[in-house]
Amino acid sequence: MFVTISGPAGVGKSTTAATLAEALGYDHVSGGDIFREVAAERGLTALELNRQAEEDDAIDRALDRRQRAVAAERDEVVLESRLAGWMAGEHADLKIWLDAPLDVRATRIADREDKPLATAREETEARAESEAKRYREYYGIDFDDHSIYDLSVSTARWSPEAVSRVLGEACAAYDPAADEGGVEVDVAYDL
Repeated sequence: MFVTISGPAGVGKSTTAATLAEALGYDHVSGGDIFREVAAERGLTALELNRQAEEDDAIDRALDRRQRAVAAERDEVVLESRLAGWMAGEHADLKIWLDAPLDVRATRIADREDKPLATAREETEARAESEAKRYREYYGIDFDDHSIYDLSVSTARWSPEAVSRVLGEACAAYDPAADEGGVEVDVAYDL
């Protein structure tokens, strides 16, 4: 089975995906880790790399090509990134959306990155606007369109362990033979 986990910054994608992958005995591939590594290699913050990506679409396209290749070539993977569900397209068996209010997400980011809450909130909003603009321009994706996802969970409502249990149950209950089809994702992106 191939599972994707998507959602905005600070929602707990990495934590949830790592825990779920471990529970399933799957590999975990993180788009956020890849993005942060690229930013660090260039001596930039994630926000600065996001701003560069607004001018240089090769940055996003290279990362998205890698996600698409993982989805096409592998199985027993939990792929997480903002666009994992969109990039995996027809290869994903289950596409999961995680969400939480901005205040919750900004607090998590502030704690994780040891920065003032106001700064984390401002950067999170700016980054989200930058990314949404690029997703529309590059791929025609409306980041606020969650209709492609099979399951949506608020990570503000349950602990990380409880969220992972809910998703683990969903994965365990998934039966490809009973699957009458999810929302088709046409991956005709110019990557």
